[in-house]
Amino acid sequence: MLYDTKNPHGGDIYAGNVRLDFSANTNPLGTPESVREAMARVLPDVHRYPDPYGRALRAAIAAAEGVPEEYILCGSGAAEVIYSFVQAAQPRRAAELAPTFAEYSLALAQTGAAVERYTLSDAADFAPDDGVLAFLREKRPDAFFLCNPNNPTGRLCDAARMEKILAVCSEMGTRLFADECFLDMTDGGESLKPFLAQYPRLFLLKAFTKSYGMAGVRLGYGLCADAALLRAMSRTVPPWNVSSLAQAAGVAALREGDFLARTRALVHEERAWLRAALAAHGFRVVPSDANYLLFRAAPGLDAVLREKGILIRNCENYAGLCPGWYRIAVRTHEENEALIRAIREV
Repeated sequence: MLYDTKNPHGGDIYAGNVRLDFSANTNPLGTPESVREAMARVLPDVHRYPDPYGRALRAAIAAAEGVPEEYILCGSGAAEVIYSFVQAAQPRRAAELAPTFAEYSLALAQTGAAVERYTLSDAADFAPDDGVLAFLREKRPDAFFLCNPNNPTGRLCDAARMEKILAVCSEMGTRLFADECFLDMTDGGESLKPFLAQYPRLFLLKAFTKSYGMAGVRLGYGLCADAALLRAMSRTVPPWNVSSLAQAAGVAALREGDFLARTRALVHEERAWLRAALAAHGFRVVPSDANYLLFRAAPGLDAVLREKGILIRNCENYAGLCPGWYRIAVRTHEENEALIRAIREV
């Protein structure tokens, strides 16, 4: 729990009257009914400790992902997995994109790692390019953190470029930490899972938070063929860090293939509508492959909308961005229309 520390993320609906939250890019369809029912079924046993090894959950993830169970390490949300990776790997020099998810550098700051950033081109709508390959060869980091699709831009790094990055990292002995938490919400994103056995220094981050609307449950996991790293990571967190409720919810969620398909269809349609509506107001909107949009408007838009009970993510604290950049989640059509109406009013 945070104590006297600013939270740089979205989703803080608890500080006042919020009727619409576009600041947290979770599933617009909410949480599957089967997941809520699974948690309800284990309530009578919450007086017992959860399975410290997450046996049923790891078996379900292995079947869904098509990887061996020994490649899987679960955590209390993706954030815990990020911090345990940094604590275990102890990179002295790390690299990341700019802008990208802030939690990588926050975790690295705890270990005193030096962080180099490859700044994505604003003029190119923050699309990843091959310049990152030369950057990696020049900086030779111990670990490279790459979010795909990137957060907050929503841009995918295509499969061919990801393979080039993986090859360069392997050549230099760099650990590639690939964050695929939003990949299941894209139309055509390709996972690096097929390369896990070949590249033990590849680590993939996944989470139930976004895809299955389980942000409050806190459940994430990593995939990696490096057993020594996974053992070291497990020693950085307390036992029973994944609750019985979370384990039951995860097993149920992995059966919800149709739910994910419906989500992708909704996101595809509503993202196009929302992008056009924002552009019609004169805002610059970055093309996105994910369930969120990055756009530029007048500084202070978030504060004005907050007065109307609507949260959007102010992105000025992202490295590589400045005041006036915002990220919004793609929600249902009714919610998206309400946001655009509020923007029109101001």
